[in-house]
Amino acid sequence: MSSVHVTVDDGLGRLVLDRPPLNILTRAMLADISAALEQLAAETALRTLLLTAKGKHFSAGADVGEHMPPYFRDLIPEFLDTVTRFAAFPLPTIAAVQGRCMGGGFELVLGADIVFAAEDAVFGQPEIALGVIPPAACALLPRRCSTSIAAELVYTGDPIGGHDAARAGIVHRVVRATELETVAVEYAHRITRHSAAALRAAKRSLRAAVEQIDGAAMTAAGRIYVEELMASEDAVQGLNAFLEKRQPTWRHR
Repeated sequence: MSSVHVTVDDGLGRLVLDRPPLNILTRAMLADISAALEQLAAETALRTLLLTAKGKHFSAGADVGEHMPPYFRDLIPEFLDTVTRFAAFPLPTIAAVQGRCMGGGFELVLGADIVFAAEDAVFGQPEIALGVIPPAACALLPRRCSTSIAAELVYTGDPIGGHDAARAGIVHRVVRATELETVAVEYAHRITRHSAAALRAAKRSLRAAVEQIDGAAMTAAGRIYVEELMASEDAVQGLNAFLEKRQPTWRHR
């Protein structure tokens, strides 16, 4: 797995995205993340999983080129499966975010139980500006924050800073960028001191309240994206405009 790194030490699992400077989530990288999650879930002594990223930015999102026809038919289900795997990971998960956390990167982070953000962190779902939608965010954001804030993020595409994300309930705590990893690791060890069996039971119990809702929402969002949205002229127009570095010409159909 060249694009992610996995370590386990004293009950703490580390999954590190390693495609700087922007850690773009390609299909190959999504496959690496899924494989890493499967490997880590099998670690019997694991108690906590920490997701981080190399470089200045956590992730600028998914590869826009892979959203184009016909690739989206494979990309969207694979992406939703990866986010679902992370959200359903059998032990507590923490994400530590610095710099830009946009699009698919933000959607992946939404699967974490607890999110720490550096003061320079910026979160956003800019997909609407490309004529498409963030399917995982549409499913997960409404349970992480108020429906009006979820709507604002999805409808406007405008980003928010770490402090605003914390006030919205998306981020647990904002810290100095130089302290992000230290704080996240120290917090993780507050969890790793406990029994893996008890933590697995706690995670199952907490997930029980939302698992069916999340699963149905992910399925619905994926179907709308693949079967309805990508049949529109504007979706392909917006994606092409991004790749060609020009403004889209919306046909509104």
